[in-house]
Amino acid sequence: MAHELGSVVISADARQCYKELDIGTAKPEPELLKLAEHKYISILSPEEKESASAFRKRADAWEAEHKSHHPETPVVYAGGSTLYLQSLLFDLDDMPSSNPENMKQLQEEDGKSGIETLYERLRKVDPDYVAQIDGMNRHRIYRAIDVWLQTGKPFSSFHKRIDFSEPRPGSVVWQIEWPRAELHRRINVRVDRMIEQGLVEEVKGLLERYPESLQSLQTVGYREVISFLKGETNKEQMIADIKTNTRRYAKRQLTWFRRWPFVKKLDAETLDVNQMKNTVLEELKDYLR
Repeated sequence: MAHELGSVVISADARQCYKELDIGTAKPEPELLKLAEHKYISILSPEEKESASAFRKRADAWEAEHKSHHPETPVVYAGGSTLYLQSLLFDLDDMPSSNPENMKQLQEEDGKSGIETLYERLRKVDPDYVAQIDGMNRHRIYRAIDVWLQTGKPFSSFHKRIDFSEPRPGSVVWQIEWPRAELHRRINVRVDRMIEQGLVEEVKGLLERYPESLQSLQTVGYREVISFLKGETNKEQMIADIKTNTRRYAKRQLTWFRRWPFVKKLDAETLDVNQMKNTVLEELKDYLR
């Protein structure tokens, strides 16, 4: 679609932005990357930290640059992470920056008592946010507790908008919709393919150069492989855990989409890729006039 529009694709995936994290993030194939200019793919080192607000600033700059040369052509966003999508669709909530002292203290507590202790601490002060995050995600747990320590308010309270009915002007959103059973089947196939492509070897190589505590590695797929490489689980259980946690992540994504009444659905059971593309392009004509 971006190729036909002469547009640019900005990924809204919170992990495809990292170099060296290729198989586990299912980055677009080289032939797709050649069809149109892509932004936010493999631009950060695995050691760099990133946030939804930083992504929004990057996206605004890329969009402004594109519009300066092609004012009549929309930018195509693809993916991915629901918090990043929300940062595009609505103005960001005003929350404090990370406090280095808090982060250091939390890291020390993690080292002494384990991430499970911090997870339970967060559950007590902010159960709503715990229900959203993908398991023992150190970066998100640290950040949520940090905000609570600074403000006395749950991290989730900064994300609670009353009205999600109207996104930023000019935003048009489509969701590819699969029946649950087919979605789960596709997840299983995707995970099996990642294992065949060498996900374990990819993670092993990353751990030779980087610590497992990196924000970039607190990700479904990578966390489970790390547990396997540490001898905490066997290969069959590792694969089963990746599939289970991916299904849970997909379920949380769908919950976010249900909050947005403006999302248009594309029925993947009845439409092939070209039909979906043409449906979107046809509807875009009204917005491009």
